[in-house]
Amino acid sequence: GSLVVNYPFDDDEQGIAIYSKSPDDAVFQQLALSYSKENTQMYQGSPCKDMYPTEYFPHGITNGAQWYNVPGGMQDWNYLHTNCFEVTIELGCVKYPKAEELPKYWEQNRRSLLQFMKQV
Repeated sequence: GSLVVNYPFDDDEQGIAIYSKSPDDAVFQQLALSYSKENTQMYQGSPCKDMYPTEYFPHGITNGAQWYNVPGGMQDWNYLHTNCFEVTIELGCVKYPKAEELPKYWEQNRRSLLQFMKQV
């Protein structure tokens, strides 16, 4: 896990981790930022220092392919074949948090979710 909003494209023609700009890149960045700005820890860009000390996401967002290449991912498929604008929101460094920690996750992401929905 991580704490970041990832947006298309998730792969590139060369199959390497490099920025892969979609035709709607500016819109995807706006959507991603609308979420991350409301989550202070995410927006700072270095959420998992203990696990990934060199990982940094400016303003808590990343182009999927720049982070790591995922050929044939659902996010890109939906965008290319159904015109669905989809982002992937990673909510934390721990992939499977304990149930008693869920209220904390809700509080950290409640405003982000509301701001994200307003983008419609």
